[in-house]
Amino acid sequence: MAIAVGMIETLGFPAVVEAADAMVKAARVTLVGYEKIGSGRVTVIVRGDVSEVQASVAAGVENVKRVNGGQVLSTHIIARPHENLEYVLPIRYTEDVQQFAENVNAIRTVSR
Repeated sequence: MAIAVGMIETLGFPAVVEAADAMVKAARVTLVGYEKIGSGRVTVIVRGDVSEVQASVAAGVENVKRVNGGQVLSTHIIARPHENLEYVLPIRYTEDVQQFAENVNAIRTVSR
């Protein structure tokens, strides 16, 4: 099972909050973090199965449209990121989010 990374970069913090909320509600993904880039750009990052991340990113993009002035600047999904990326970039499961990753996996095993 490949653990994908999905990212949405928005203009404005309210837009990224809306995207993140929609992403975790739409699919079995774990929100692993966000990055403030500067000039109002913010990126939200989720992890999960490839298909779940794809659904999550699609929902996030759609919901940013609900935010007055919110804009999606870019999106990207990496299906199987190299493990080295996890140690350099802020895309890995930290202790703070590990409980949510475990909850997503528990739901997956019960529902199958």
